[in-house]
Amino acid sequence: MSVEKFSYDNKIVKNFMIATVVWGIVGMLVGLIVALELTSSSFNVDKHLAFGRLRPLHTNAVIFAFVGNGMFMGIYYSLQRLCKARMFSDLLSKIHFWGWQLIIVCAALTLPFGITSGKEYAELEWPIDIMIALVWVIFAINMFGTILRLYKGIAKLHNVIAYFHNVNAYFHNVIAKLHNVSAYFHNPNAYFHNVIAIVHNVIEDFHKPTAIGFL
Repeated sequence: MSVEKFSYDNKIVKNFMIATVVWGIVGMLVGLIVALELTSSSFNVDKHLAFGRLRPLHTNAVIFAFVGNGMFMGIYYSLQRLCKARMFSDLLSKIHFWGWQLIIVCAALTLPFGITSGKEYAELEWPIDIMIALVWVIFAINMFGTILRLYKGIAKLHNVIAYFHNVNAYFHNVIAKLHNVSAYFHNPNAYFHNVIAIVHNVIEDFHKPTAIGFL
């Protein structure tokens, strides 16, 4: 009886981990600057670094750059071990990683210059929104392709589906954002808290591996 051998793609996990730390520092540093600007107007040294420009940069950096990269790090680590299979495509993993970092850089370059859609917590312009959708489609292909390569057969498929239910919910909300769902944009705070809740649920699942059969 032959033994199938394979190796996990831990490089992509490491890349997302490094990105999580880097963008976490950047996002929190911007948050510190924003907080200082609230204490005294003397900290508003330039219009591009004013509170109104840096606040959306801070929120987007912390939610999508810091937490987003951390979420992807956990997914790439756990998915391979849960499925007992390497990621479906190393190339798609790399495109996903660098595409996501490009989106973050584009946001960092546009928001301080006031290039936004004018919708709170949905500030990014439509070309960046399209980039987000494309990167999520690439990630979805890679994720479901990996699930189909289950090493231990179909028995664990229900665990995989349950584990990534929140990821799919997050993806649907990205699409909803592109369609300008009026319920969100008439109440920006509702959109913000919805994103936070979804990200929180995904992170919470990472802390309960045994509940989904991840050993």
